[in-house]
Amino acid sequence: MTQHADASLYGHSLALLTDLYQLTMAHGYWKLGRAEHEAAFHLFFRRHPFEGGYTVAAGLEQALAYLERLRFQHDDLEYLGGLTGNDGRPLFEPGFLEYLSALRFTCDVDAVPEGTVVFPHEPLLRVRGPILQCQIIETPLLNMINFSTLIATKAARICAAARGEPVLEFGLRRAQGVDGALSAARAAFIGGCAATSNCLAGKLYGIPVKGTHAHSWVMSFDDELESFAAYARAMPNNCVFLVDTYDTVEGVKKAIEVGRRLRERGHEMVGVRLDSGDLAALSIKARALLDEAGFPNASIVASNDLDEYRIAELKQGGATIGVWGVGTRLATAYDQPALGGVYKLAAIRARAEDPWQYKVKLSEQAIKVSNPGLQQVRRFSRDGAPVADLIYEQGLGPSRAGASLRDPTDAITLEEGLDEEDLLVPTMRGGARVYESPPIADARARALAQLAAFSPAQRDHERPAAYPVGLERRLQELKDTLIARARADE
Repeated sequence: MTQHADASLYGHSLALLTDLYQLTMAHGYWKLGRAEHEAAFHLFFRRHPFEGGYTVAAGLEQALAYLERLRFQHDDLEYLGGLTGNDGRPLFEPGFLEYLSALRFTCDVDAVPEGTVVFPHEPLLRVRGPILQCQIIETPLLNMINFSTLIATKAARICAAARGEPVLEFGLRRAQGVDGALSAARAAFIGGCAATSNCLAGKLYGIPVKGTHAHSWVMSFDDELESFAAYARAMPNNCVFLVDTYDTVEGVKKAIEVGRRLRERGHEMVGVRLDSGDLAALSIKARALLDEAGFPNASIVASNDLDEYRIAELKQGGATIGVWGVGTRLATAYDQPALGGVYKLAAIRARAEDPWQYKVKLSEQAIKVSNPGLQQVRRFSRDGAPVADLIYEQGLGPSRAGASLRDPTDAITLEEGLDEEDLLVPTMRGGARVYESPPIADARARALAQLAAFSPAQRDHERPAAYPVGLERRLQELKDTLIARARADE
């Protein structure tokens, strides 16, 4: 397994995987001589998905693989050269297309490692470099980070509801296309899933794969017992029998009969799967039958439109399910199909020796007012438990006194002696990768460890307690000044 599996998946030209307005702005920067002005952009989101209390970052590896291979190939430029404006003339000038033909990504990128627990308004990526380059990558970065982060978070919530019992990602057949299925399988594993049914994701990313047989296998035989026996002969080391094709309780009894035959041949039945009906009641009956027959280690696997809420409900109802197969509601993020991540300009200057001009986007909605400056996030912890996150201006360094949390009127002073960690780490310098992405299993372990460090109240699915996140005092003052100045000029 190669370390950068996404390089093969995203190795073809994806330069046109962007919105047209990114390229029209790029043309404008070039036309006006501003293409090489230095800019800083941040990618962040404003609200946790699923009305939750945390979010799990994912998608960085896909983004880095895309950026380091960013090239406009001949057929890309030929296509752009054929686009026309409303006067019927070419939309882009030949000189601009020549500029794109020589373009190589040269920006610096700092990012939060995959598996990190993050919060609204905290930058997941900071991109710094020529504004034209920063601009044209906005859409693909949002596409890759938004979806993966959404699915990793959904997986984390589902795994939390399962309380340590394995969750298997089964969403390939109903995922949003081929890439959606692959990205979902990868992100779900980072979020805590134990395995996937998606063999291509298993090959590309080194994720364990799981699966046995479907209802069609059972229905292709004259009776259920014969189908189980035939599967046991064909796959004696992979026997989880799907028992609900006709009658679930009778199906369990037949699985037990075949399990005995397997044992006589030196193999062991792995378990049974329930896919319909009253899963709690049926699992209790199945557990009793399996235990009584001498199969206490046989797992009861459940599927059928599961999510964190349904799993919690089944557990409350006394279900004896030990493995959870979750498909549609995980791979499609069924109850919230998109993360509202955004990518905003925060600073610009014409030359490296010039001072930064800090930028802020205004809105009538306070939540949509962006933060200025080259931002970093510092996490403060006590005995391994996170206490607060502070967004600060990279060039100034953080000051603990008077940190503004959530709004300028709510300020705290962070105590001395807390452990500190900056969340954004260097990933690319001058367009070259300087970050070795950890194995996906390490990203998964990071997510599980970070989630465990937060309080149960902050991880609650129904009414999560708010975690303190705010702007460092001087960054808040800078933001206030820019807002006042902009509104005075209106």
